[in-house]
Amino acid sequence: MKPALSFQQGPKPYQWQDFPHGDYVRAGIERRMANWLPRMFGYHMLKLGCLSGQLDTSLSPISHQICVAPEGEHVGVLAEIDELPFYEHSVDACILSQCLEYHSDPHHILREAHRTLIPGGYIVISGFNPFSLCGLAHLLPFSKEKLPWSGRFFTPSRVKDWLDLLGFEILADERFVHASLARGSRLSRFAPWRRFCRHYMKPMGSVYLLVARKRVAPLTPIKPKWHARPKWTPAVKGARLKHSRNQEQG
Repeated sequence: MKPALSFQQGPKPYQWQDFPHGDYVRAGIERRMANWLPRMFGYHMLKLGCLSGQLDTSLSPISHQICVAPEGEHVGVLAEIDELPFYEHSVDACILSQCLEYHSDPHHILREAHRTLIPGGYIVISGFNPFSLCGLAHLLPFSKEKLPWSGRFFTPSRVKDWLDLLGFEILADERFVHASLARGSRLSRFAPWRRFCRHYMKPMGSVYLLVARKRVAPLTPIKPKWHARPKWTPAVKGARLKHSRNQEQG
């Protein structure tokens, strides 16, 4: 049974254009994923959620890439991303982009991704950072009725704790897009401010990207303990074998 989490679901994104400056955010995610995609080898890649399916991951040598979502365009498998219809240890890489914020049980989504990943498989997670200009806009009135602030923003450190408990090794933690992402604001007007933040306020990026790898549990063979066969010893100390006279005469 799923835990009852107090989360009132609001509007959900189905394409990057649903976010203010969504194309700019997607381009930033793809640019940083490009450093890791060539390292992901295997046969199958899962993209969980509609937004993950719209990311360009052609740099990965994994040829079979499929999007899993309950609805939307370009979806290969119609299913809930917290109940994946795949066997254990059957997927080589998993992409989760801006999807933990808009589901009631993000822990279960990560557990499902961990279940389907092979040992040594990669997981890439992107989301909105609450300790940023975009996170501060989350405090404004009526912001929870609009995207992207209709979801819950989790800190990257909290997501990394979840991954560590599941047995993942964190490989990268990047922050970028130093802007409030408010609709109607022009990013070009704040170019000097964004350059300043990139150099001196890197942890305050509005978007984070985490790359982790499923740890391989080493198998330690148990060596059998060989014991020499013990010699016969009498049960009573000092006891000796006594031969009868009949045996001696015979």
